[in-house]
Amino acid sequence: MNDGYAVRAEGLEKRYGEKRALDGFDLAVREGTVHGLLGPNGAGKTTAVRILSTLIRLDGGRATVAGLDVTRRAREVRARIGLTGQYAAVDEVLTGRQNLEMFGRLFHLGGERAKARAVELLERFDLADAADKGVGGYSGGMRRRLDLAASMILAPAVLFLDEPTTGLDPRSRGEVWDSVRALVADGTTVLLTTQYLEEADKLASRITVIDQGRAIADDSPDGLKNLVGGDRIEVVVAERSDIPRAVKVVARVAEGEPESDDTELRVHAPVTDRVAALTEVARTLQDEGVRVEDLGLRRPSLDDVFLRLTGHRTEKEAAA
Repeated sequence: MNDGYAVRAEGLEKRYGEKRALDGFDLAVREGTVHGLLGPNGAGKTTAVRILSTLIRLDGGRATVAGLDVTRRAREVRARIGLTGQYAAVDEVLTGRQNLEMFGRLFHLGGERAKARAVELLERFDLADAADKGVGGYSGGMRRRLDLAASMILAPAVLFLDEPTTGLDPRSRGEVWDSVRALVADGTTVLLTTQYLEEADKLASRITVIDQGRAIADDSPDGLKNLVGGDRIEVVVAERSDIPRAVKVVARVAEGEPESDDTELRVHAPVTDRVAALTEVARTLQDEGVRVEDLGLRRPSLDDVFLRLTGHRTEKEAAA
């Protein structure tokens, strides 16, 4: 029965000895959307994708993909999905065209159908001009687009992307994002695992945050940001000795207790009346002779949400 969801997981469990990789994990992904799965290393993201793509068996719970039970109807599930891992799986010795034709034959399309499908996908992923060049000379973004094209050989209903832009430069990441958007516009459902918060924010219409094998939050990006409040006023002072005075000034307009960071010389707090709060703080700090390096308003980021929910930032953000 089609209930509007391409992927459903209820109470998934997976154990490796004493370790619980998944501990009652729930997930619901609507058809024709990008659904982000966010979590730190070891949270269970890749394990969940491997179960949903039938690469490993679950130890407990139930999951369906494209309406099919992943345990009882695994072969049928595989015919309806595509999977792209963290690193491109294409052959660098072959050309882009040869890679796609090879994948087509591996999927039993036959020689002529494999050639025709390769032409279609090269056009779709903007690789036609480089079709007959060796993949070893492709940029990182081109290789990942070719990898995406290979995962679309059978036009799957559901595509699993496991950290697809790991190691790519910003331009190449943008190229992959454009390809993902095009896939979804054509009706493909995408489950995206990532540690890049910007990636989830730009691509996903809904995000599940996973930690220690459980889903700890599930909402739209804006909904998740609302968990940590609305707009925040932020002051960066020039001298550490001025932090206490800045805290008092910000407290006058804040909706909650101001927070301070002695290392970054930063004071911030949630506010409701954005313009009035900014004007009042700027005027008061000037009147009191507090030297300010930066002053402004900002919306909470997904990094703020991640920090609030898990108690730490993602490895990608912490290393930035």
